[in-house]
Amino acid sequence: MYCRSGGGFPGNLTDAQWARLEALIPPAKPGGRPRKTYMRAALDALFYLLRTGYPWRYLPGAPFPPRSTVYNILRQFQRDGVWEQIWAELHVALRNECGREGSPTAGIIDSHSLRAAEKGAAKQR
Repeated sequence: MYCRSGGGFPGNLTDAQWARLEALIPPAKPGGRPRKTYMRAALDALFYLLRTGYPWRYLPGAPFPPRSTVYNILRQFQRDGVWEQIWAELHVALRNECGREGSPTAGIIDSHSLRAAEKGAAKQR
């Protein structure tokens, strides 16, 4: 399960993982220069940093794009809500694979949650 072929880093995306994520990556914005960055390598760099906890300046340059490019992609995805879209899509797919409804159909609120919400609410006069 954890064996990776191809000699890359252990956190690199497998072909199956990339096939699933590739469809969720937005295309380059129209009107600008064409995208030169291979998005799979950029995501591999992000996952490498997340997995190892290394600072940005320690990102190896050989298999990955420049760290400024990777950082700019991370920030742009944050601003555009891409990470939330990816999370939502993968969450629904995981629930379906587990034989559950794609989105939750019920919620539970207990009395402790209600009391905590009441204490934090602003008092109206």
